Amino acid sequence: MMTSSSDMTGATQFLDRADVTEKVQALFDEDLAELGFVMNASRLWAYQPEAMDMLFSLMSQVASARPFRFRERGILVAACASAFGDSYCSLAWGTKLAAKADAQLAAGVLRGDDSALTEAERAMAAWARRVANDPNGTSTEDVQELRDAGFSDADIFAMTVYVALRIALSTVNDAIGVGDLTATAFALCAYCGRDLR
Repeated sequence: MMTSSSDMTGATQFLDRADVTEKVQALFDEDLAELGFVMNASRLWAYQPEAMDMLFSLMSQVASARPFRFRERGILVAACASAFGDSYCSLAWGTKLAAKADAQLAAGVLRGDDSALTEAERAMAAWARRVANDPNGTSTEDVQELRDAGFSDADIFAMTVYVALRIALSTVNDAIGVGDLTATAFALCAYCGRDLR
């Protein structure tokens, strides 16, 4: 059990370690129970675990409006994170998507190859990348592609807000140094026989 900030050896972030309050310890314990380790992101968000809770609660609320299945959320996050250049979320969500769908599909989404996706999933992935890469460059035609794939305007709004919130999370994590896992991600993909490039 971690009882102080000195127990968090190996944290990769630019800020000093946050004090371990009761709320922070609960966050760490949740990671340990679910993953067997404390995520660097949890160590970073230990400064304001309530803000992290509210952000994830808002993401959950937005995602439940459609509702998006886990596979759809995985595609949105993996496409967004890889387009945004967030190696941490790309690795985390690529792994989750591979476990729920398949490794080839997940690696494809991370590379921008959506051939293993359904038509609707391809539209979602393309939209997530557009929002991540150039939100001011989206067009009526881009939105129409989503409509043509079967999404309502309410679905498109929910998808966009969900991706934007993921970008906000990634921005905080990346700016304050959660950890660049690019080398780790490429090594794992090479080990699995996949090329992320």
